[in-house]
Amino acid sequence: MDSIENNADRSVRFRRSSARYWLWRAVVVCTAAFAASGGPAVFADDWPAFRGGARSGVATEKGLPETFDPSTGANVRWKAPLPGRGPSSPIILGDRVVVTAASGPKQATLHVICFDASSGRELWHRRFWATGHTVVDSFGGVAAPTPAGDAESIVAFYSSNDLVCLDLKGNLKWFRGLAYDWPQTRNDVGMASSPLIVGRTVIVQCENQGSSFAAGIDLGTGEDRWRIDRDRSAVWSSPTLLPGGEGESPLALLVGRAGLSAVDPANGKTVWSYEAACHTIASPAVAADRVFLPAIGIHALRADRSKAEAVKLWYEANLRSDNASPTLNDGRLYVIKPPGILLCADAENGSLRWQKRLTGPFWASPVVVDGRLWCVNHAGLVQMVTLSDDPKVENVSLGEEGVLASPAVGGGGIFFRTDRHLWKIAR
Repeated sequence: MDSIENNADRSVRFRRSSARYWLWRAVVVCTAAFAASGGPAVFADDWPAFRGGARSGVATEKGLPETFDPSTGANVRWKAPLPGRGPSSPIILGDRVVVTAASGPKQATLHVICFDASSGRELWHRRFWATGHTVVDSFGGVAAPTPAGDAESIVAFYSSNDLVCLDLKGNLKWFRGLAYDWPQTRNDVGMASSPLIVGRTVIVQCENQGSSFAAGIDLGTGEDRWRIDRDRSAVWSSPTLLPGGEGESPLALLVGRAGLSAVDPANGKTVWSYEAACHTIASPAVAADRVFLPAIGIHALRADRSKAEAVKLWYEANLRSDNASPTLNDGRLYVIKPPGILLCADAENGSLRWQKRLTGPFWASPVVVDGRLWCVNHAGLVQMVTLSDDPKVENVSLGEEGVLASPAVGGGGIFFRTDRHLWKIAR
């Protein structure tokens, strides 16, 4: 799979051959199946999915640089070229950084690239043919969903509804072309929801105007564990993990246009739901049993497992987020509202503590790094905000426009992804 054929006729035969069809439609299992539960853990400082280990956008690493300078190379550890476009964010698994991309005239070549986190050296690079719909808005890209991983596996998802599972050395474990099972699962803007790994289940949310569903897929084999129908409307928000309390299993939060659903990752059954006109791009922020839902403002909820319901604690219409997901840190909620105003609110009651004008627009979600909020706008301007009652802002430009990917933090640095490069910022 390290190389692809450029001949169009061979491509057509490749796509239509029955052997390949079953490879796409079912699974290719190259290693023994894992245990049915209790997935491998990740290191505390890893960033294994969209918005990090706790899906909160808050880093645990300390001692990272407070600024950098691309013009002089100060605190720019390395910059690696990428083979194609992609709004997807990088993930960090130990000493590896993994990113996806798509290339070619129709972005039909799907890439998974793994770099050494310390040196930026490419460790491996895998390429696959897209089996589904690759027409997307020119603003975005086919490699829009952020991959997810654990100590043994990497799962990459694409707008074409192709789902790839590799081991950490890049060996193929299985491949699913979900569009072969549900060919009407698509929208012409593009799909962007990132996968979520919970134990031994991979959760994908394919919410669109066609065949709309969410599915739980076995991480070891690639086979379906469950599938639930969803409303036929486009949603680009990603499934979010709601951790379980003592003696409780975690839940997966699925955002729809008409509300939020908490489902059991083991069987897909809805445990509770909450009605609201939700934001279709931003994902919720979660801490313990608290959920901060972007929905024409912020709805603060308490997940009550004993009563199987979500209790509304407060609602603040002025905390209206744009495309970036809200970030929660030390009892403060940070929301970027159009046209680029950073709001800091008290997480207990939603009251505004301060606001700061930034330079937008923003598609990437911000990250908290050692007392500073790192925000990167579409033009590649990184804005570092001190998280104090008198916030200060320092601006540094990457010099590359069209940034849609959220930063990742781990491996001793802060990682930015553009359409052309993967950057590591470190001392």
